[in-house]
Amino acid sequence: MLNVTPKFIKGLAVGLSAALIQACGIIDDDDNNSNSGPIGTAKVQVIHASPDAPAVNVLAGGSTLLEGFDYGSASPRLEVDAGDLEVEVQGLLPDGSTPSVIGPVSLSLMADFEYTVLAVDNVSNIEALVVNRQTNPIETGQLRAQVVHAAPNAPLVDVYVTAPSAILAESAALGTIDFKGGVGPVDVPAGDYRIRVTIAGDPAQVVFDSGTVALSAGLDLTIAAIENTLTGDAPINLLVATNEGSFIIQDSAATADVRVVHASPNAPNVDVYVNDGADPAISNLAYPEFTSFIPLPADTYNFKVTATGADIGTAVIDADVPLAQGQFYSVLAVDELATIEPLLLNADRRRVATAAKVQIVHASPSAGIVDIYVTAPGTDISTVEPAISGFEFKNTTDGFIQLPEGTYDITVTPTGTTDAAIDLNDIQLDAGGLYTVIARDAARPNPGDSPLPLNVILLDDFNV
Repeated sequence: MLNVTPKFIKGLAVGLSAALIQACGIIDDDDNNSNSGPIGTAKVQVIHASPDAPAVNVLAGGSTLLEGFDYGSASPRLEVDAGDLEVEVQGLLPDGSTPSVIGPVSLSLMADFEYTVLAVDNVSNIEALVVNRQTNPIETGQLRAQVVHAAPNAPLVDVYVTAPSAILAESAALGTIDFKGGVGPVDVPAGDYRIRVTIAGDPAQVVFDSGTVALSAGLDLTIAAIENTLTGDAPINLLVATNEGSFIIQDSAATADVRVVHASPNAPNVDVYVNDGADPAISNLAYPEFTSFIPLPADTYNFKVTATGADIGTAVIDADVPLAQGQFYSVLAVDELATIEPLLLNADRRRVATAAKVQIVHASPSAGIVDIYVTAPGTDISTVEPAISGFEFKNTTDGFIQLPEGTYDITVTPTGTTDAAIDLNDIQLDAGGLYTVIARDAARPNPGDSPLPLNVILLDDFNV
């Protein structure tokens, strides 16, 4: 059961809210208002709901309000003077440019209203969707919720907010909404609820089920259905925006997805056991092979790795690995057999229409510390600086790095030199693509075999 309380939410971004108000000067101090009559205030909140758009900067009144604001996030609700407010959204592109993707647009803000500005639709059609409501007091024991359909690829849906055990066929929908539509706000008693979304007119076709959610009195929520870019089969997640920030509710059946990569150059083919199962979950995985992503319920799992056909008691890896709902993980068996160990990677795998996303992993035990060059084809690397310097064994990039679409040479050298140990030429990287490059040794099945030539394991869109 997900338990949401004002105390839990308060710490999310209240400090950020105060800092933004002070930095942007959105509210004048008493001295600045001393010669003008009261004009009242409104509240403004921004939500990034464009599923394939890059992170953005948000400007309000000519000042930067939010920097590096990414998908599936909501700002705090900021109190501003009523009247006209100019808002602009700038996309952060991998070449360092920041073109305006929305606006500037002028919002006419009325006193005692709350405004939620959502960046919606795919990046090719991105636009601002503004919803508002009056800031009436919430009665004791009640909470307030407004629902917005902000998932461009989801159909017309019915939204049910019921007791956890309610039967949908016997329940009334809160409302029927299409993309950019909404229902509410409604005030309801605090308590345990279950949020289910179905194909419009057919309560048997449930496309999202939150499970039990405990909602506390006093909450003032904007709930945006956004496209699911995490794990699971549900087409949407719910972004729940509060006064101070936001959090995501996934479908209750959403998983943690794991793939396994054999990256130990002198280890034999292996079996992988999960939670001491009688049979291996993965059988006869050879170096340098890898599995597809395997969905598992979120939990902590024990992974044991043995030589193929060997008894589980001979495991060369025995590790407990916590796996969180919604996350994608790669588990690499790395290093020489005598010192083999697991390397756990996880990263945001949302595809961005304006960039190729690349993850680089150093899994070559013999290569030592390296530099990595990512250049235009044919570039003399002695004339440029490496993209990554001092990259050590078992290092990875910080998740996926973003590059402009194009053709690249990727060169790996011993650090401080321009002597290529790995040279990948004319690698095509497409905007919207995901690419993983794992540096590795040559296979060494026999003692005394050479680790050279070094090579790579290519994952994700390299294998499409």
